[in-house]
Amino acid sequence: MQDLNLFIIFARVVESGSFAEAARRMRISRSAVSKAISKLEKSLGAQLLNRSTRVLSLTEAGAVLAEHSAHILDEAEQAERVVNSLQAEPRGMLKVSASVAFGTLHVAPALADFLSRYPEIRIDLTITDRPVDLIGEGYDVIIRVTNEPDLNLVARKLAPVRRKLCATPQYFEKNGVPQTPEDLIRHNCLDYTLSGEQGYWNFTGPEGVIAVPVSGTLRINDDDALSQAVLGGLGIALLPTFTVGKDLQSSKLQAVLSEYIPVERYVYACYLPSRHVPAKVRSFIEFLLTRIGTVPYWDQDA
Repeated sequence: MQDLNLFIIFARVVESGSFAEAARRMRISRSAVSKAISKLEKSLGAQLLNRSTRVLSLTEAGAVLAEHSAHILDEAEQAERVVNSLQAEPRGMLKVSASVAFGTLHVAPALADFLSRYPEIRIDLTITDRPVDLIGEGYDVIIRVTNEPDLNLVARKLAPVRRKLCATPQYFEKNGVPQTPEDLIRHNCLDYTLSGEQGYWNFTGPEGVIAVPVSGTLRINDDDALSQAVLGGLGIALLPTFTVGKDLQSSKLQAVLSEYIPVERYVYACYLPSRHVPAKVRSFIEFLLTRIGTVPYWDQDA
């Protein structure tokens, strides 16, 4: 296949009527234009231009090629305009992947407001906790809760993930309020199976990390579902405030031992590194940052 850039240069020469003017418009040297035309003629096996000191004229083959090259130039210019508009104004399809709990509770409810602000954007949202291939699956942004974002991606912190050890006031009234992490041995501790801490919960005290053996009647792989079990009075669990912030604010749940639980993870918005981040990606991330706030809305008074 021929180098399409050669056809574009040829179209510019025909359009401008000279090598010098074509070079000026394309911001390349006159010799580069001349070499490109010679290369195109050689590869096609036909003379395209009659050259004289004053004027250029098209040969029969050149006239045929000029028509097709003009179409190529038009398409290239239109493509450039479209790409430039995508960079300058938020528009087009935005493909997003978000983890299940955070995506369901905080990303999906924000989309109506976002799309009302940016009516030329469309969103394809996938809610999943499985690892996704941003490049292979064509995602623009992935939103994940992690302590180690992918080093090959740009990772913007959206919010800290604060966990609270919580249960209902009725549960604590019946079973007592733990005063130290070791007191949890006597409680029904409901476990989040994706935390990697099965059988032990880690706390940080004055003497460092404390690993407390825990046991209970329920293990579950979803933070939101686990919070429903805690709200039902079944037991006590370590839950992120982005799932139970409202329940803590309304006193449906009560937090204990907060001084022993450090911030270990963050919510990140990740995207491909690029000198030109699309406007739709920039606007989406900035929107989420503004909506969440410096102190996340779910942590205020929680």
